[in-house]
Amino acid sequence: MTTPAHEPELLGQSVVVLGGSAGIGLETARRARTEGAEVVLVGRDPGRLERAAGEVGARSTAAFDATDADALAAFFQDLPTPIDHVMVTAGGPSYGPLLAMSAAEVRDAISDHAVLELEVARSAAGRVRPGGSLVFMGGTGARRVGRGLGVASAATNALPPFTAALALELAPVRVNLIAAGFVDTPLSASLLGERLEERRAELRAMLPIGRVVQPADVAALAVHLMTNTALTGATYDIDGGQQFVS
Repeated sequence: MTTPAHEPELLGQSVVVLGGSAGIGLETARRARTEGAEVVLVGRDPGRLERAAGEVGARSTAAFDATDADALAAFFQDLPTPIDHVMVTAGGPSYGPLLAMSAAEVRDAISDHAVLELEVARSAAGRVRPGGSLVFMGGTGARRVGRGLGVASAATNALPPFTAALALELAPVRVNLIAAGFVDTPLSASLLGERLEERRAELRAMLPIGRVVQPADVAALAVHLMTNTALTGATYDIDGGQQFVS
């Protein structure tokens, strides 16, 4: 019996990836293209962005800082409509002792990621078709309060209810959050430096899945959240079981 050909799940749709020049964002763009989508990549580094666009066959690119609310609003305003899906991998939690931070630094650390989500949602409202989606990135590593995490736990734990509230306000556009643990990305490599191989070995030995989570794993989840129209307002963990064994 002949196996039916796989029907691309995003055929004829558009996917905008903020933070799309490397790592999880780039891999999500690659996966979306495989599923038939037209892809727009956003990043801060024009050179790296152009290389990424050529690699995945992106429709277009835009180089700006996603935390610049005016630039973000102008970008969405200029996009041809309708937009089907927006993936945001830009931004992340800040770490460090609370008592070493000023009040302004704490305020920024708690609000930065949530404010980015808000500005993306505000700019995308009315541009994303009904039933389309916004997919944001959070994490699992800072959920439990621990020495050295500082304000990161508060910032991390604020994102799931914030995402759920946006899902209600933007309906019928869907909004979901991916919470990742350690992912083997170029950013992880730059942060760990010579400790990268040691950390990979630790995780292979510790994680229930017996391997390190890769950007392609997260990309597969992101595309699933785009295509499954019953999913909204929820947080989806992808850390290979890291939070249970750390």
